[in-house]
Amino acid sequence: MTINILFAAKSGRWETYQGPLTDALEEAGLDFDLRPDFPPEQVDYIVYAPNSSVQDFGPFTNLKAVLNLWAGVEDVVHNDTLTVPLARMVDHGLTQGMIEWVTGHVLRHHLGMDTHINGQDGQWRTQVPPLAQDRPVTILGMGALGQACAAALTALGFFVTGWSRSEKAVPQVTTLHGTDGLQSALRTAQILVLLLPNTPATTDILNAETLAQLPRGAVVINPGRGPLIDDTALLTALDSGQVGHATLDVFRTEPLPADHPFWAHPKVTVTPHIASATREDTASEVIAENIRRGEAGEPFLHLVDRTLGY
Repeated sequence: MTINILFAAKSGRWETYQGPLTDALEEAGLDFDLRPDFPPEQVDYIVYAPNSSVQDFGPFTNLKAVLNLWAGVEDVVHNDTLTVPLARMVDHGLTQGMIEWVTGHVLRHHLGMDTHINGQDGQWRTQVPPLAQDRPVTILGMGALGQACAAALTALGFFVTGWSRSEKAVPQVTTLHGTDGLQSALRTAQILVLLLPNTPATTDILNAETLAQLPRGAVVINPGRGPLIDDTALLTALDSGQVGHATLDVFRTEPLPADHPFWAHPKVTVTPHIASATREDTASEVIAENIRRGEAGEPFLHLVDRTLGY
């Protein structure tokens, strides 16, 4: 029996995904019909971007699952019309991209590279950075991306502390959880990396109170979600020297408005939400595998816990 798959995303994405998705579905041995338009009652699966025109799932009466193209699900997880399983995107390409971006910026700040890149003024600066083993790094968020980045950093010799809302065990990483665990994780973080999902419980998790718990001069790196940080509190901490630098890839409003103080602040590096992205070829393989699982009666990969919001 043919599986009807609706591709629901913004205009232009169909052209980039049609080929890779078709190839992956064929490789999985599925009999399918993949289109960007279907009568709702005929759809079995939706390959989904939360900014698509599909916002009411009620008419999709035979829907088996929604397969998100994004790692973040905050824009769909609370949709009351969505009653079928929702899977978020976890794929090798997205994970590897995040590992490379996070590792690169952690090393940049650890080695003090900005001083030499920006300081070509004739001064012979001889300050030697500590070894990685003497530079504590904390990662807030021990999901798939947080664990992958922690593994890469520990392989380089960094002492990594990981924090998550619920208790987790990660090899070679000191793992903490809960309110008391958050305070301990922040207290040692000379470099802090934010990889938490955006939920009501994580909004403004980095605020005036928590920023004050960091070692003075700590570096903040945020490739996670913009609302994790209270922007005003961060700017105040930067101006006071409590935070030495902030490298930010995500923001509450994107693109970041041209008049936002982050652009002109000498202690802020802005990157335009490029830390990682879903790659069409690897993402298509994940989607095809989940559809194969659904048809075989096997558990879906990367299911979202609707009560937690991720």
